[in-house]
Amino acid sequence: MTSEPQDSHRQDAHRDTRRQDAHRDTRRQDAAWQDEHRQDANQAPGGHVPAPDEPPRPVPEHPVGLAVVGAGYWGPKLVRNAQHTPALRLHWLCDLDEAKARAVLGEYSTVGVTDSYRRVLADERVGAVAVATPAGAHYALVRAALEAGKHVLVEKPITTSAAEAEELVDLAERLGLVLMCDHTFCYTPAVRRIRELVHGGEIGDVQFFDSVRINLGLVQPDVDVLWDLAPHDLSILDFVLPPGVEPVGVSAQGADPIGAGRACVAYLTVRLSNGALAHCHVNWLSPTKVRTTLIGGSRRTLVWDDLNPQARLAVHDRGVDLTPPDQLTDAIRHRALISYRVGEMVAPALVEQEALRNVMAEFAAAITEGRAPLTDGRAGVRVLQLLEAASLSLGLGGATVPVGTAVRAGAEVVG
Repeated sequence: MTSEPQDSHRQDAHRDTRRQDAHRDTRRQDAAWQDEHRQDANQAPGGHVPAPDEPPRPVPEHPVGLAVVGAGYWGPKLVRNAQHTPALRLHWLCDLDEAKARAVLGEYSTVGVTDSYRRVLADERVGAVAVATPAGAHYALVRAALEAGKHVLVEKPITTSAAEAEELVDLAERLGLVLMCDHTFCYTPAVRRIRELVHGGEIGDVQFFDSVRINLGLVQPDVDVLWDLAPHDLSILDFVLPPGVEPVGVSAQGADPIGAGRACVAYLTVRLSNGALAHCHVNWLSPTKVRTTLIGGSRRTLVWDDLNPQARLAVHDRGVDLTPPDQLTDAIRHRALISYRVGEMVAPALVEQEALRNVMAEFAAAITEGRAPLTDGRAGVRVLQLLEAASLSLGLGGATVPVGTAVRAGAEVVG
C-alpha cells in the first residue's frame, strides 16, 4: 500500500498528506473490513514482459468484468487505470464508505457503488476483483473472492504472513484462478529492461544488488520501515534475479533514534545462492529522497535512478576482471591478477509509461490467456518470506536467518 512509481515524482507533498489521512484510519478499517466480510462470506457464492515498442495486446471479444474493493489511497488509481484498459470493464467500486467511493467515481459515472462485498461477489458480470484495502483485511477478502470463483489482483503485501499467502496460492491453483500481486515497480519500463538485461546474460553473472530507498517520513503507525519500504526493493529483486539464483539467508539491522517504537532506519542484507549479496537501505528520516538501485555483473553494471526521468537507467561497461590461474602465462605472471575494465556508459531509451496501466493489462491478459501473471501469488509469498526472516533477524540483533519453510519452523539461525 505504498507504491506509486510515477505519481510520486510529481505530487510528493500532496501524496504524503493523503497518506497521513488514510493511515489514521488504517486499524479501524482493518477491523471494519474483516467484520463486514465475516457477515458477507457466509452468504457468498461458491511470463512475458511486453517491450515498450510492442503493439498493444488484442482486445478480447468480451472484456473481463472487474470490481475494485477499497476507495482509499490506492483504490482510485486502480479505478482510473482499469477504466483505461480495454480488456477490462469496471462494474463496481466497493467501500465501507459509499460517499467516499462516489466521490472517486464522479457524479456521472455508470460504475456501481456499494458497501456490500457480498453483492459484488454475487454479481455474475464480475469475473475479477482488485483488492486495495488495509493489509489486515487481505486474507479474508481474497479468500472469499477465490471461493466465489473470481480472479484476484491484490495490493502488496498479499497478506500479513507467508503462511496465509501460501494458503491463498494453493486455493487459487486448485480452483484454476489467477492470483496476482500488484508489485507495481516490476511493471515500469526501467525494471522491465533490467529484467531483460539480467535474464539475457547481458551483464554476466550477478555479483551484487544494492538499493537505497530513503526519504523524510511517513512514520507508519502499525509497521516498521522494513515492512513499509523494503517490499518494493524485495519485489524488484525477486523479479529480476535470473533463474537458478535465489535468496538463501537474510540479516537485518535497524534503529529507532526518534523513539517511535519501531525501526525507522534499517539495513537489510540478502545472501544469494550464487554467493552474491543483495543489500537494501530503507529510511524514514532522510531529509533528501533517494531511489537508486545498482546491479553489478561480471560483464556490466546497471544503475537505476528512479528520480532521473532523463536517464533512469544506465548500463556501465566498467568493472574488475580477474585472470583465471589456468590462463596465466610466463609473460603476464609477474603482473597483477586483477585488472580494471573502463568502458562506455549507455543509457537505453525508455518509453515513459504508467506502471499501473501495465499491471492492469497483465492481469487481464493472464485471465484471458489462462496463464500465471508475471507477479503471481508465489512472488508475493517469496517477498513475505524475506520480510519475515528480516523481522526475525532484527529481533536477534542482525543474525542471519534462513529463508523459507525453515524460518517458519524456527530453524537455527547463524550468528
